[in-house]
Amino acid sequence: MPAGCAALPERRARGPPHAEAREIVFDFLQGYDLLGAFWVTVQLTLLSAAGSLVWGTVLAAMRVGPVPLMRGFANAYVNIVRNIPLTVVILFTSLGLFQTLSINLGGQRFETINFRLAVLGLVAYTAAFVCEAIRSGINTVPVGQAEAARALGLNFTQALTLVVLPQAFRSVVGPLTNVLIALTKNTTVAAAIGVAEAALLMKEMIENEAQLLLISAIFAFGFVCLTLPTGLILGWVGKKAAVKR
Repeated sequence: MPAGCAALPERRARGPPHAEAREIVFDFLQGYDLLGAFWVTVQLTLLSAAGSLVWGTVLAAMRVGPVPLMRGFANAYVNIVRNIPLTVVILFTSLGLFQTLSINLGGQRFETINFRLAVLGLVAYTAAFVCEAIRSGINTVPVGQAEAARALGLNFTQALTLVVLPQAFRSVVGPLTNVLIALTKNTTVAAAIGVAEAALLMKEMIENEAQLLLISAIFAFGFVCLTLPTGLILGWVGKKAAVKR
């Protein structure tokens, strides 16, 4: 029998090429907690987004408020923090707050402390951009509505929370979506202080495996899966919630 015919059974036993490639990828990922790393990224994003929304709203209220001292503080905070690299902010939370001032935010384990410090740094940094987005939404609300609220006897806080902010939030869903997507990508900076999120695992895999393009493609696809649905869903919400003028 010809040699080529004898090799046919062995070729069939190996299976189709795409099955072999899939098996190689699965074998390559064994030993790495890929889903766990991206889950840490999701936790960082959600907690930092919630904190940034609260602190950014407070800053925006201070910037449009009647108290000069609060306006000055909010203006200085936003202008300073926006011009500091996020890496510097994250490193300051670890080296400055934890190692120098011994502030551990109630954590006992090193991993927990770094995670909470990373959330704090992301909140402090992202809140400056949230503040500017909300302030732009406040500026879109007609001045007459705020004046009407004051004429009805509402004070500044009541007029802001009951009349102005609800309309402002509806008009800035799009800008806030962009801030959230940027925050999702900025969580990779938390790897600088040892938080076990996706970027730190990617660095470890690149050091251990000689598959730079494959590893980069896997993590790029993972971040696309996180950010693309966010943009689509919140973009649809923004269109539905837009204020008709």
